[in-house]
Amino acid sequence: MDSQDLDNPFLQSLGMRLAHWSEGRVEFHLPMVPRLGNRSGRLQGGVLCTLLDASGGYAGLYAPSGAPVRHAVTLSLTTQFLDSRPGSLLTARGQVEKQGRSVYFSRSEVWMDDECLLATAVGTFKYLKTPGG
Repeated sequence: MDSQDLDNPFLQSLGMRLAHWSEGRVEFHLPMVPRLGNRSGRLQGGVLCTLLDASGGYAGLYAPSGAPVRHAVTLSLTTQFLDSRPGSLLTARGQVEKQGRSVYFSRSEVWMDDECLLATAVGTFKYLKTPGG
């Protein structure tokens, strides 16, 4: 899968790639580049929040081929910043914890080089109604 599968101009502009997407789970990759850093040369916290939000949200949006595309909005996102370190690849993983008809709950995490857990989050997301749905 490539970044075009995201159907999200903002995430694509960051350089995010969809590595895995299945029912209730998603994984994104984002190469660490200087423009994602802050004044102290560390990863900008807003980038972490974006990765946590996107992975938590997309985890509940998977639809098999031929099924209607799903969309949602974030109702809440509670984040925990755990560590900071240099590296080359950010990996964001999201997993649905509970799913209802209109709202779902997920958890997400961001890793640096699959070695250091940088941040975690829990989120609440609301499905958007689609035409005819």
